[in-house]
Amino acid sequence: MAPVLAFDIETVPDIVGIRRLYDLPEALPDQEVAEIAFQKRRTQTGGDFLAPHLHRVVVISCVLRDAEQLRIWSIGEPAEDEGAAIQRFYDGLERYVPQLVSWNGGGFDLPVLNYRALVNGVSAARFWDLGDDNRDFKWNNYVSRYHTRHLDLMDVLAMYQPRNNAPLDDVAQLAGLPGKIGMEGSAVWEQYRNGAIAQIRNYCEADSANTYLLFLRFQLLRGVFDRAHYRRECALLRGVLEKQKEPHWREFLERWNDPLAR
Repeated sequence: MAPVLAFDIETVPDIVGIRRLYDLPEALPDQEVAEIAFQKRRTQTGGDFLAPHLHRVVVISCVLRDAEQLRIWSIGEPAEDEGAAIQRFYDGLERYVPQLVSWNGGGFDLPVLNYRALVNGVSAARFWDLGDDNRDFKWNNYVSRYHTRHLDLMDVLAMYQPRNNAPLDDVAQLAGLPGKIGMEGSAVWEQYRNGAIAQIRNYCEADSANTYLLFLRFQLLRGVFDRAHYRRECALLRGVLEKQKEPHWREFLERWNDPLAR
């Protein structure tokens, strides 16, 4: 089977970049720097969610399913710089050439990764191949919206109409899946300032697992899986998670009440 990589990222404001763009003094506390950026964004759009290029990636969580195994892990530790973490993600694409699966990855995760890869001098040749190196990528690549080498589940299910977009947490819970664990995305910046990197990583991992489970349900929806195959894939993930010791996975399993997986 072709490898599948479901992923999610968590970000915080790029304090260093915001200081540079707005010519803010080094002595200004990080929280005040971020608040200036939020205020400018509110003036522009009415909301304070920053544009993709003003985010800094702090964790990338992945679920990889290939012919041999299923793995869950996160890239990005306090001692690892952003560029190195993003390079590891793109190196994984180079190695496995997976089908990428995301929830709003085309609207947020990949634009952030693209801008931050550019800023950090990352190499991502496989991701940007449009058929020049591999002819197959001319017809199915990671960049084109209507290709499936990157499957943005939210975009596809909404029939590419933004007014139909739905939150990951809502759709996961409606399908009997765990939904978000531990926090909301809006709390990541506060948690980061408090040094709660592990909690952010756990939250991101749960989102990547929810995304993968919705991908399995999508495979059932479009007839790639029958019910027996779907149950086997769910059982494989459950077996992997049952071996994990972290509390967020125990909570994830307790909240996983998908009747189709039984």
